[in-house]
Amino acid sequence: MVDLYEHNRRAWDDSVEHQSEWTLPASPKTIAAARRGDWQIKLTRSRPVPRDWFPDLPGLDVLCLASGGGQQAPVLAAAGAQVTVLDISPRQLAQDRLVALREGLAITTVEGNMADLSMFAGASFDLIVHPVSNLFVPDIHPVWAEAFRVLRSGGILLAAFMNPVFYLFDRDQMDSQGVLEVKNRLPYSDLADGDRETLECWIDEGWPLEFSHSLEDQVAGQLEAGFVITGFYEDRDSRVILDRYMPIHIATRAIKP
Repeated sequence: MVDLYEHNRRAWDDSVEHQSEWTLPASPKTIAAARRGDWQIKLTRSRPVPRDWFPDLPGLDVLCLASGGGQQAPVLAAAGAQVTVLDISPRQLAQDRLVALREGLAITTVEGNMADLSMFAGASFDLIVHPVSNLFVPDIHPVWAEAFRVLRSGGILLAAFMNPVFYLFDRDQMDSQGVLEVKNRLPYSDLADGDRETLECWIDEGWPLEFSHSLEDQVAGQLEAGFVITGFYEDRDSRVILDRYMPIHIATRAIKP
């Protein structure tokens, strides 16, 4: 039996070593611009989050949820927010500390599971920034419930996730041959639905294990947790063959009443 938390923790630690794009820390130029008020962050592959989705940042308590890597958190801190980052990967969190030390920023880093925010009191944050990362947990309802709990009234959740259609297709075929072959039923789980040989290969090679989630769980799940959704956009990823036909990322803006 695979220890999912431990496996994905190690996989993301390895991603830092291999310098995958979500592990590359913000540059000094980016931080200097953020200090001048010229900043943006991405929760998806290509499209920046609209600036009008953000409240005024100076003095706000912000949680970057499953968002280590030295990218979003340092930018928001340089723009004036009081930022905490929670991530499963110690080495991803080290990227945030690296930028904080380099740039003289105050960033709190916490190693933990996005579905368990018990280390934080209720109503601790004004804003949560949650990039495409809930594909790494099998059940996202606790993620929405915990985000709602730790936000203050009027707080904002900016979240991004995979379009579940992505998981219909054989990922090896997509990646190696650029072929879209329908293979999986949805919702899909690497642990439960992938063939055993492929799963063992991914585990041996240190790939993080993934789970699709229905749009009902992604969108209605936020509503059931108590959020009011006030914004929505899609984004593309030109590295993926499916991008020729449809966007594969979705982002939402939600408010805790």
